Amino acid sequence: MANHVKVLDISEEDREVLRSRVAARTISVRDQQRARIVLLAGEGLPAVEIASRVGCSRPTVTLWRDRYATAGLDGLGDAPRSGAPPKLTQARTDEILAATLAPPPEHLGVTHWSSRLLAKHLGDVSHVTVTRLWKTWQLQPWRTETFKFSTDPELVAKVTDIVGLYLHPPEGAVVLCVDEKSQIQAPERSQPILPLKQGQAEKQSHDYRRHGTTTLFAALEVATGKVTDACYPRHRGVEFLKFLKQVAKAYPRRQLHLVVDNYSAHNHAEVKAWLARNPRVQLHFTPTHSSWMNLVESFFSIITRQAIRRASFTSVREVTDAIRRFIDSWNDRCVPFTWTKTTEEILAVANRQADSVTEH
Repeated sequence: MANHVKVLDISEEDREVLRSRVAARTISVRDQQRARIVLLAGEGLPAVEIASRVGCSRPTVTLWRDRYATAGLDGLGDAPRSGAPPKLTQARTDEILAATLAPPPEHLGVTHWSSRLLAKHLGDVSHVTVTRLWKTWQLQPWRTETFKFSTDPELVAKVTDIVGLYLHPPEGAVVLCVDEKSQIQAPERSQPILPLKQGQAEKQSHDYRRHGTTTLFAALEVATGKVTDACYPRHRGVEFLKFLKQVAKAYPRRQLHLVVDNYSAHNHAEVKAWLARNPRVQLHFTPTHSSWMNLVESFFSIITRQAIRRASFTSVREVTDAIRRFIDSWNDRCVPFTWTKTTEEILAVANRQADSVTEH
């Protein structure tokens, strides 16, 4: 008589999970192997053939097929291993974590802990134990980040105003984010840039010769991502007014709402007088210390990374030509900049008075 292999019963839901594990790139090789074993067993293949296809032993196939049959997907995980109980008690763990969060004693002369320094200070733990606890609790004493709460007395009103422009722009109007990127250098590298090669990144010398600077004025149309630009040697109220007139000319007979920051040139007397004569152009100011709300800052980051930072220029003219080439190309392929944060979400983290307790 022919030998009959019992087909492993797999639910359709489990089958989808197993298939996703096999296809996933981020899952471990052993989990992929176990998923393949179960799927092949579900097709009724004998253990010998499954072992050949998967690249494992027959006992391995039997083990995971039986584990799934007994416990389902939960059975495909690793079983708890026996071993000595952990030497670090919960109380001692709490003490190490508390010491980590406290500043080092003044006599050590350091601003933050290293794992070796803390281990030596505590005396009865190794730096490996300290490092393991830091990793578990996601503590990184060597890192620091900056923050700045807005102190603008009109914070709520300004945030509400700008978010409203982004999420619900006035019908028939154009919303533009306007700002200047000042002091764009024209650095000429002291040696030629070495191009990208297999196994080798592009290389450039760290020293350079400066050939002057320029200021990029840009107006980003939120609905399309299109950019109107101009480069001037300086960024005073005079230059800002010139750029305002250029933007107004680019959008004739349209109501314009311009998001700007609190730079003094934006409040220049001549600018205010021109705005009074041109009521179709309205400025909306971001709160103090909140220029990140101006979406043109994202564009400045893009052009810096893709067209300016890694280049070498022999004159300011070369910089401005590179900027214009990039923006012309950008406008041919631009996409809308989509704002997603609500007023409530922003105020929850930007308003110090709304939440005076900060967890670290």
